[in-house]
Amino acid sequence: MALPAVVPKTFELMKENDFIRRSVGVAMTLLVYPLLVAWTVLCIIFFPPAFLAWRLLTGWPGGRIMRHVIWVYGHGWLAIMAPFVRFRRQDFDNLRAISPSIIVLNHLSFFDTYCMALLPFHDVTFAVRAWPFRMFWYGAFMRLAGYLNVEDSSWEEIRDASSRVLAAGGHLLFFPEGHRSRDGELQQFGGGAFRLAVETGASLVPLCISGTWQLLPPGRFLLSPSRVTLRALPAIDAARFAGKNGHRALMRQVWKQMEEALREMDGSRR
Repeated sequence: MALPAVVPKTFELMKENDFIRRSVGVAMTLLVYPLLVAWTVLCIIFFPPAFLAWRLLTGWPGGRIMRHVIWVYGHGWLAIMAPFVRFRRQDFDNLRAISPSIIVLNHLSFFDTYCMALLPFHDVTFAVRAWPFRMFWYGAFMRLAGYLNVEDSSWEEIRDASSRVLAAGGHLLFFPEGHRSRDGELQQFGGGAFRLAVETGASLVPLCISGTWQLLPPGRFLLSPSRVTLRALPAIDAARFAGKNGHRALMRQVWKQMEEALREMDGSRR
């Protein structure tokens, strides 16, 4: 993503002056939140005619249209953030060569999901906990998109819904930590996504994100300029992890690979 020339200079100045860093963070907060609210309201208002137009032009089912709309909405967020955030994609050839797949992503911030607009495809079904479905401005759209509520669903329901997504050529995205990291470090994984990969035979792609914890860590309202990097690791053939505890071995391998990649990514930002 192309960035204004002022952004690199701003980052260099913030390294040297804490007052400048705080001032830029306040300005960013005062600008970004209103623009994000305005962009969200605008998208909600124009959603019905846009949905009908998408349906007529593409013939896609409603869920796929909604996932495409969400992807486009995410691009609007990227544009709003661009004066304050450097976005960088790494090793995306590992994503373009696979379909369908199960993607596992580490979780640092509320804004991690917005960054998924950086992905080279839009047909991504998120598997998340119950609380986002309770937000009235997002919940209805999440249901229309076919997102999976993994907290309030049985394993059979999750597996059946996931199989339908994969059979249609879509991708599934899980946050295997289950919640946002409180300290910016990679947390322990739950086994659901890995068990699903073994049972369905889908490729599993580890996806690492860094920088969003500095942008907006859990429990904070004030935004801060950041460098956000999204790196795709090589896809893993889950069929190699057959057996009763195969998914646990897969989970351990992926955690180790992601932990090593994240340490490298964090080190390269300094």
